[in-house]
Amino acid sequence: MQFKRIKRDISGILLLDKPLGISSNQALQIVKRLFQAAKAGHTGSLDPLASGLLPICLGEATKFSHFLLDSDKSYRALVTLGSTTTTGDAEGDVIERSVVTTTQDELQAALKKMVGDILQVPPMYSALKHGGKALYEYARDGVEIAREARPVKIHAITLERFDGEQFEIVVSCSKGTYIRTLAEDIGKLLGCGAHLGGLRRLTTAHFNLKDAVTIEQLDQMSLEQRDEVLLGADAAIEDLPQISIDADSTFYLLRGQEVWKSGLRMEGLFRIYSEEGVFLGIGQQTSRGSIAPKRLLRQVI
Repeated sequence: MQFKRIKRDISGILLLDKPLGISSNQALQIVKRLFQAAKAGHTGSLDPLASGLLPICLGEATKFSHFLLDSDKSYRALVTLGSTTTTGDAEGDVIERSVVTTTQDELQAALKKMVGDILQVPPMYSALKHGGKALYEYARDGVEIAREARPVKIHAITLERFDGEQFEIVVSCSKGTYIRTLAEDIGKLLGCGAHLGGLRRLTTAHFNLKDAVTIEQLDQMSLEQRDEVLLGADAAIEDLPQISIDADSTFYLLRGQEVWKSGLRMEGLFRIYSEEGVFLGIGQQTSRGSIAPKRLLRQVI
């Protein structure tokens, strides 16, 4: 007789250090099982070839995951010059090889040209959808789909190491940036081609890899210890301003009603807390001056 695993109504944000060799969704399913969570979602895919910071939202925290999906990220990338591949990274077959004569000064100049607002053509080996199918599914069948260039922003590129054929950079960028495409574009600028040799995500929004836990560490913990490493749902949006409201206003807000707070003047979204410091959700001030709930936590009612 098989017993169905009981799913817990657990909420919070886990900072996971995703290992190499598994997809973001596989990592998500492992975390979901370890926490016995009823609901979970990740905040921006990392390829199996990539490792590093993958914030995972459990339960009610999934209501705020899009703030992390839309946030800036940073990566440490290893780029190999002199060869291009079918996938733009080390997993693909080599298409072309070139002799590398690039100097460090030439590399620095090329990196400088990539900083700022740029256009990127998304790679065929990506999870972007076309006609309901991921682009990588077409790519595996040998089908090339026309893709439009998309604007992204590279905030900074720091050259950490260069040995003549490989270099390591730290890249800070906007959402939607493909580092493998960046590597290929740098190779084109240098005239020798390039592909991504390795990738590690260092930050997502204000979250840092140094605060993340590994699957192995989670595996060694008790359920209670795992719960202790979770951040609150409001950790995803700690850059938003915050207000607190009294008990009466809390009662009505949690039932979807607009409430008032004397002297309030706020632009845009803000976090709302009860007078006891319990996170209630996010809201926005209306033109009338009242507080309108935009996204509330269910379990605090």
